[in-house]
Amino acid sequence: MRVREFAKTVDHTLLKPNSTEAEVRTLCEEAARYHFAAVCILPCHVRLAAKALRGTDVKVATVVSFPFGADTTGVKAAAVRDAIVGGASEIDVVMNISKFLSGEFSYVAEELASLNGEVSAVAMNNGLNDAVLKVIIEAGYLTDEMKRLAVQIVAASGADFVKTSTGFGPGGATPEDVSLLREEAPEGLSVKASGGIRSLEDAIEMLNAGASRLGTSGSVAIMEEAENGGLQE
Repeated sequence: MRVREFAKTVDHTLLKPNSTEAEVRTLCEEAARYHFAAVCILPCHVRLAAKALRGTDVKVATVVSFPFGADTTGVKAAAVRDAIVGGASEIDVVMNISKFLSGEFSYVAEELASLNGEVSAVAMNNGLNDAVLKVIIEAGYLTDEMKRLAVQIVAASGADFVKTSTGFGPGGATPEDVSLLREEAPEGLSVKASGGIRSLEDAIEMLNAGASRLGTSGSVAIMEEAENGGLQE
């Protein structure tokens, strides 16, 4: 894999609750310099990031119901609308983990299908043809059987990605989880690995396991490693 090709697998991420506007501006500058796929930032910074990245090839991604997924469907839908109107074209929503662990699978399925419809409708109304929905299942809370069921529900919803974790839960991405999600996911549902990806070796391991997108706050260090001989130019 070449460096530029690798860069387009990366969501340059800043989701710390104490992140500042100055840090978001720096994040956007770095993302534009390295041509990352997207920046992934808190909802309150979407408009700032959209303005900073106007005219670049970097997309704006934000999180919804982060990091617990416990908001009601209506609240999540409102957050989706606000994010897309503000300039986001990628939405990383946390599945309702509490409902899922309670066995309320129909609730989770209906909510995700509703949110996928919301993303499509709001994107169309705002002239976006490529809005993306990623669903975070927080794999660290789930057995392998539950991970497979979560993937099936995400796939049925019409979402574009199933994502391993928030980075704030009991564990981050593992190659084993990524491989399991990729094995269960049908064609058309991609896998995003997020949480604990700190080196080029970590990143390549996740890609080899089946991820096609990586969420990491260590993007710049990883790219420097890639450019210094870790990957082809």
